[in-house]
Amino acid sequence: DDDDDDDNDDDEDHVTFTADGVGGGFHKSNIDVLEDWIDVMTEELPELSSFVLPTGAKGAAHLHVARTVCRRAERRIVPLVQDGVCDPNAMKYVNRLSDFFFTAARYVNYCENQEELQYRRDYRGAKQRQ
Repeated sequence: DDDDDDDNDDDEDHVTFTADGVGGGFHKSNIDVLEDWIDVMTEELPELSSFVLPTGAKGAAHLHVARTVCRRAERRIVPLVQDGVCDPNAMKYVNRLSDFFFTAARYVNYCENQEELQYRRDYRGAKQRQ
């Protein structure tokens, strides 16, 4: 019985994608590797209690820029997945990659003893820039 349950979990995680001459699809194991790396770094980091601003060491700044580019790519992939021309696992990977960049930036700051600046909204009627 336990073996049957494991097989069902694998089926749910794998979305069938028919390659269109570009390749054989994007294997979920790539996503799992990123998640493992994220978990390893997260174990060392202090728990987040609020949003943090993308500040700190130069390496962290580069990682935050990479995360921004990754999010932009993810938004471009969504319609491709919806149209069936892109493997949904590729979109999941790009999503996890942006999470990896965020965690890596925090990890760099942690290793270099850079303080994380928490976002604080000024509630005294301050207006945001337009």
